[in-house]
Amino acid sequence: MVLRCVRTIRRLVVHSVVTTARCWPTSQVSRQPGWSETVPRSPRRAPSVLAVTLLLLVATGSTQPLARAGCEPSTADCGLSQRIAAADTYLAGRPGTVGYVLRDRATGMKFRNANAGFAIWTASTIKLAMVADLLARERVGALRLTDADRRLMAAMLRHSDNEAADTLWSRYGGPTHAFNTNFPRYGMDNVRPQPGFGDVFPDWGFQKGTADDFDALMNFVLTGLDRPDAAAVVAEMQRVDGRQQWGVWGAGPAMSPGNKNGWSQEEGGWVVNTVGFAGPQQRYTLAVMNALGDEGGYDDGITTTTELSRILLGPGN
Repeated sequence: MVLRCVRTIRRLVVHSVVTTARCWPTSQVSRQPGWSETVPRSPRRAPSVLAVTLLLLVATGSTQPLARAGCEPSTADCGLSQRIAAADTYLAGRPGTVGYVLRDRATGMKFRNANAGFAIWTASTIKLAMVADLLARERVGALRLTDADRRLMAAMLRHSDNEAADTLWSRYGGPTHAFNTNFPRYGMDNVRPQPGFGDVFPDWGFQKGTADDFDALMNFVLTGLDRPDAAAVVAEMQRVDGRQQWGVWGAGPAMSPGNKNGWSQEEGGWVVNTVGFAGPQQRYTLAVMNALGDEGGYDDGITTTTELSRILLGPGN
């Protein structure tokens, strides 16, 4: 039996983490203007790139690459190693398949677990990719976004509004399937639309991707978009309503997190995903995808993604 994507919303209260910071810097990030506020426009420019050389730590459920660095327990890398070890221990007892990618944009450190390349239904996390694509296309003159379009984009990010996504997908997808055609430009090489669901193909609501894809997307948003556009997206992700205050939100208020979450009951069971950032100047990014299968449901996914984010990003761990 084929199950259509269930786009229902349930509320969950996520308890804030209130501790004294010992590991991550926790200075507050200044409030950025969203699309409902004035955003100065700047001349078009080529997308920027990270100014640091990335040290890729590709692991298969092990923290050995970090341990071999020869760092002292008080250093940042060792602190990260301890967090990753704690995260692996936690995930070993959680239901379903969890893929995640953690990145420190200040040092270039990147860690991906063994399931980071596992394809999972994207649910509403794909809305962040739609926003990034629309902004990128506008900057090169391929389209002109109206104020109404920007309100729809804000609704997708803040409220995970499905009707807003339907409207923008239809309006700007076109016969060339522009969204899916463009996603690889933002590092989303594994995102694939899934046929056989509904009357529209491709459909934003029926896509599969990986934690690797959403790590690349989040970092494109922060470093590849024009600066005012990136600031506006950050602002909207930091203002999500109560239905999305979980997942990366679990980093805690001291870390000024922002996220775009996705959750749906798909063919094969529930998926619960989160992608976002935390820390001063959005220093840390985290993408988590959880396919529950027949091992758990929505509430399990909320708990897993939020606690994993707290372990990896929360102050005082």
